[in-house]
Amino acid sequence: MREKQTAPFAQEPRFSHGQAPRTAVLFCNLGTPASPTAADVRRFLAEFLSDPRVVEIPRLLWLLILHGIILRVRPAKSAAKYASIWTPEGSPLKVWTEKQTLGLQRWLTEAGHEVTVRYAMRYGQTSIAEQLDRLKAEGVTRVLVLPAYPQYSATTTASLFDAVYRWASRVRTLPELRFVNHYHDHPAYIGALARNIQEHWARHGRAEQLVMSFHGVPERTLQLGDPYHCECFKTARLLAQALGLSDEAYKVTFQSRLGRAKWLQPYTEPTLIALGQAGVERVDVVCPGFTSDCLETLEEINMEAREAFSHAGGKEFHYIACLNDQPHWIQAMGELAQQHLCGWPTRPPPAAQELAKSRTQALALGARD
Repeated sequence: MREKQTAPFAQEPRFSHGQAPRTAVLFCNLGTPASPTAADVRRFLAEFLSDPRVVEIPRLLWLLILHGIILRVRPAKSAAKYASIWTPEGSPLKVWTEKQTLGLQRWLTEAGHEVTVRYAMRYGQTSIAEQLDRLKAEGVTRVLVLPAYPQYSATTTASLFDAVYRWASRVRTLPELRFVNHYHDHPAYIGALARNIQEHWARHGRAEQLVMSFHGVPERTLQLGDPYHCECFKTARLLAQALGLSDEAYKVTFQSRLGRAKWLQPYTEPTLIALGQAGVERVDVVCPGFTSDCLETLEEINMEAREAFSHAGGKEFHYIACLNDQPHWIQAMGELAQQHLCGWPTRPPPAAQELAKSRTQALALGARD
């Protein structure tokens, strides 16, 4: 009688001797509901807010609050907010993540790298586990995990890595794995941010104040050793230097506070209200920690914060869009990936390169004839 298999490993492709190494970059973002409906938002929030990395309070107490109160009240309100920024193509975050992935694939290919680039979402679809399963089935033997988060936080970056480790725990033959922890001070990222702002100023003029709004986290995370707060301020300082701003010309704030606990300060909306009340007529607001526009930038900042500033007496509110798929950001992504791929053979052998080059030249001559 055949013994019942009890190993926890998932079924996977049979090992092949002499398998050629293949490399992939997995670009990971936070995620989004499948649609702006209460049912889909509830599913998304349940997964997101159940993550112990996101909410660090006693587990049983939090699950009672989450399922007894939050998931009964919040989905409908959040669905209305998502509906206000939804596009014909779907969720802005998903749309921009797809475009960034395609742009990174194109950049690496043009740079001579034979690399597969895919995206995955920490919450929602397509999940990290699903995408890693697909890459493995395609014969990928090396994976570089590139987060969409420039600043490291246990609530985001570490949670993403947790999902990769969970997938790895059920896989027998693991690919080599590399992780990009952060790039908050990388020259290419800072340069892309600066150029984005400069291009906005060239089109619309420049405000008295530039407000750099980062996503907030509980202040307790800083006390426990999370580097996020410091990395946000370093990004802001380097960006201000690249723009030639004095200390008085910009402010660093934190948005998206949840619950009654003390979060990183100063808070974004109260800061904007204070600026309006102080007689500042125009502000420019940018969200350097978000690499793609999403609910927190398009609704919370460009709608809610705009209205708060206006009611406080402000005259002009300019939201500067995220990096999205702008060419200088795609190039920065490429430089980041290329740096962390260093040492992995991602270029074809010289003979193959010469063959490809000769084929390209022959095709070009044929086109001329």
